[in-house]
Amino acid sequence: MKILEDRIRRDGMVLPGDVLKIDSFLNQQMDVKLFTQLAEEFARRYDGEGINKVLTVEASGIGIACITALALGCNAIYAKKHPSHNRSKDAWSAPVHSYTHGVDYMMTVSKEFIEPGDRILLVDDFLATGSALVALAGIVRQAGAEVVGAGIVVEKAYQGGHDKLTGMGIRVESLARIKSMDAEKGAIEFCE
Repeated sequence: MKILEDRIRRDGMVLPGDVLKIDSFLNQQMDVKLFTQLAEEFARRYDGEGINKVLTVEASGIGIACITALALGCNAIYAKKHPSHNRSKDAWSAPVHSYTHGVDYMMTVSKEFIEPGDRILLVDDFLATGSALVALAGIVRQAGAEVVGAGIVVEKAYQGGHDKLTGMGIRVESLARIKSMDAEKGAIEFCE
């Protein structure tokens, strides 16, 4: 999606450790007008699929998931990563390793929010190794629901997450696919 690639080139920063910093419009500060365009593109790509829920991981995926759910006319759900007193004990769960934070955690979604027969679109801001989305797909399947596909804002195509998901039979639609990044030069090359 050219508008997203242009924005990444303009406002993104490539940092050491293979990190793309785009929190000025995607993560910490959210450009809601851009999100609306991204969400409309996800809705266009998954039109006619009967999606009735959008699922993401807290916290950085919540903004785009909510606006995508609005574009699809359904609810958004997020998997919690951290224990809390109000987290349901009757929940679907899956372990995951965070590439970004370098930690392991248990993702959970209350059983009341995902049911057999649901048709779920996974949405996330980044796809790198695919660990978080594999865990989300596991939660959906535990519930007897169906993963219709995954909507990814930015995919690091060279880190294998796309192949991992498609190998599981999950359709992946990424709006920007990065072929390579160079922190020294600040360069980003997108897939064609």
